[in-house]
Amino acid sequence: MEPVRLSKRMAELGLCSRREADEYIAKGWVKVDGVIVDQLGSKVLPSQKIVLDAQARATQSQRVTILLNKPVGYVSGQAEQGYKPAATLITAERHWKEDPSRTRFQPAHLKGLAPAGRLDIDSVGLLVMTQDGRIAKQLIGEDSGTEKEYLVRVEGKLSADGLKKLNHGLSLDGQALKPAKVWWQNEDQLRFILREGKKRQIRRMCELVGLRVVGLKRIRIGKVMLGNLPPGQWRYLSADESF
Repeated sequence: MEPVRLSKRMAELGLCSRREADEYIAKGWVKVDGVIVDQLGSKVLPSQKIVLDAQARATQSQRVTILLNKPVGYVSGQAEQGYKPAATLITAERHWKEDPSRTRFQPAHLKGLAPAGRLDIDSVGLLVMTQDGRIAKQLIGEDSGTEKEYLVRVEGKLSADGLKKLNHGLSLDGQALKPAKVWWQNEDQLRFILREGKKRQIRRMCELVGLRVVGLKRIRIGKVMLGNLPPGQWRYLSADESF
């Protein structure tokens, strides 16, 4: 077995993100086989036992994850083409009054807050923003298989085998798409469940079978539902919730 960078191995194990791993290593908060390792770039064997110090675990427990019902007209990440980033909606005034977590908003919760996944500017619904690298890896890591569910309003005439192709058989960017679950919700709306998230994937899938998307709403990520969260408002992920 070849040695690998300690930070990479920590991320593989789901202990934290690689950026967080470097921070914890530098602070002496990581033990390998019972010995503190504080040199960045250190390597370990996959068989070695890695343990986070209590201070690192306490730091992680203070990191927040925010669920936003993104409206049309906001970009998920950095500002672009004059459009505001969704993070600008994370204010005390827009904190949902019925948030079951009962966590009080603090400006420190905005530090290092980043979207774990995207929603197009003209799409709405559940957008996750987190300070926690473990959650980001779970939702958007290379090997993430977390389900994401959408309601998609469409126009046009579906090709004869279109629904079958939407479920499995389409390719984008020269790559075959993973199997999806797609069915009619009503006469002009489809329900999609995907395990991947290529850029504008649903819109492009629909175009390939003769449909045009006129409305797209994400209603679930993993086990977390959008629920009654109003458009443009946000809440915290509760301690008893997980994706």
